[in-house]
Amino acid sequence: MRVPRRLTLVCAALAMLLLLAACGNDPEASGDGDATEPSGETTDTTTTEEPTSAGATESSDSIIPLDQVCEEEYADVEAPDDFSVRLVTDIGSVDDGTFNQYANEGMQAAADCFGIDTDYIETANEADYENNLNTALEDDPNVVVTVGFLLADATKEFAGDNPDVNFIGVDQFQEDYGDNYAGVLFREDQGGFLAGAMAGLLTESGTVGVVGGREDVPPVVRLVNGYEMGAKHIAEENGEDVNVLKTYNESFTDKAKGRSDAEQMLGEGADVIFGAGGQTGSGGVQAAVESGAWGIGVDQDEYFTTFQGGEAQGVDKLATSAVKRVDLGVFENIAATIQDRFEPGIFTLDAANEGITYAPFHDADIPEDVASKLEEIRQGLADESIDTGLDPVTGLPK
Repeated sequence: MRVPRRLTLVCAALAMLLLLAACGNDPEASGDGDATEPSGETTDTTTTEEPTSAGATESSDSIIPLDQVCEEEYADVEAPDDFSVRLVTDIGSVDDGTFNQYANEGMQAAADCFGIDTDYIETANEADYENNLNTALEDDPNVVVTVGFLLADATKEFAGDNPDVNFIGVDQFQEDYGDNYAGVLFREDQGGFLAGAMAGLLTESGTVGVVGGREDVPPVVRLVNGYEMGAKHIAEENGEDVNVLKTYNESFTDKAKGRSDAEQMLGEGADVIFGAGGQTGSGGVQAAVESGAWGIGVDQDEYFTTFQGGEAQGVDKLATSAVKRVDLGVFENIAATIQDRFEPGIFTLDAANEGITYAPFHDADIPEDVASKLEEIRQGLADESIDTGLDPVTGLPK
């Protein structure tokens, strides 16, 4: 069983890079979906599974179900009596089909595995962050999970004021986490690269698009730019050109705007659309598949969320999703707290430890050569024989 390893910053140069990233106009200095900060030592966990054939329901076996993680790693672990966890979402609901839902699923998997008490609070707007954290702490939980870069400042403040509670901040980078705060970070540039590579492999028009969320959220920038680099990687290998259309949005929850963005891109010749902006991006993916173009989801497997387990229109054109194992990051840190081995600081998920991957193709008729090439690229990112060409902190070209 391969699980994420905590990565540490081990040299002054990297530390300076992080400091510079935190001090600029990068909201990430306080947190949201943040930086898969460049890490120190990483255990080589390169996979060796065989590529799948066209139309297979399993495109990569690197998405390890949490019930399997529980059975294989924690079967003999018992939680203390009255152990409890509370989760505070970013703006949106726990069934939003993207980040909030994935974090909640990680918490619920921990509840099923360890028999612990869990509950969540949904955030309507940014002004509610502090009130929701106060409410979460009323029951004296052992762990509080907060979701998203925009909650980082409040999470850091509350972690400092509540040293007996462990805080798990999804997509939250801090210069200093203190003794009871872990930031679950991701290599979104790798996830975007996988999505872009898939787009480059599928496009017939030579034009692909990406509907992004907020440009002031660093993980979104890494996804969007990673997508462009992945598409160009395939085009360059084939001696071709590719036109990548990119847009950002002010909201993660505006499906209508995402749909409008995608429709404009389709009108400009795009035949693959990647949604990299929560529900806004999902609206773009839906517009694409309903028109007969390819769509690529993000964060979790949108086949089960946006496309209702295969019931929604156009599901056969959902090629895959760029998956960030938010659920695994939340689950592992709750498990660490139960076992009294919680470590504050950065908890990085990437292609090497299977925290960044792609979803099964499900109903999509993906050619065998495309499936094989995408798996080859995933493994190349994992063993570092393929580089995204982006700075993993800023998401900008190196």
